Amino acid sequence: MKKQPNSRMCFICGVKNVAGVHVRFYEPGDGTVLARFTGQTIHQGYPGRFHGGVIAGILDETMGRAIRLEHGDDVWGVTAELTVRYRQPVPIGVELRAVGRITKELSRMFEASAEILLPDGTVAAEGHGKFVKLASAAVAQFDPEVEEWRVWPD
Repeated sequence: MKKQPNSRMCFICGVKNVAGVHVRFYEPGDGTVLARFTGQTIHQGYPGRFHGGVIAGILDETMGRAIRLEHGDDVWGVTAELTVRYRQPVPIGVELRAVGRITKELSRMFEASAEILLPDGTVAAEGHGKFVKLASAAVAQFDPEVEEWRVWPD
């Protein structure tokens, strides 16, 4: 399974962000993006549970990364709209998965959906979003070397 790059300081995927979730993203080859992560106490809302805002962030990035399946680093998804439905408490301290995919693609935007799955496969949260397609240079002053944007070993 192909692994996607992570950055240095992103809250969701940053490998050196001490407060970050350290989510790892993969391309299983079935038109989806797979995210794997384990929350820590720093990510909790209620004791033993992820904060809902962190869950929204994981869903957002999982959906936004789905554009990489066809466009690689050439096009990034910038969130224009995000809807989240929370179905079950999301525990910290256990490895979880999120799965995202593009549901509609137009010339300048795309729509996507994603779910966070508990270890038994139950959907704990689901998201739907609309994203603007932008070149990485238009998103931010992003220097891949400074941000250490690369595939990090597991």
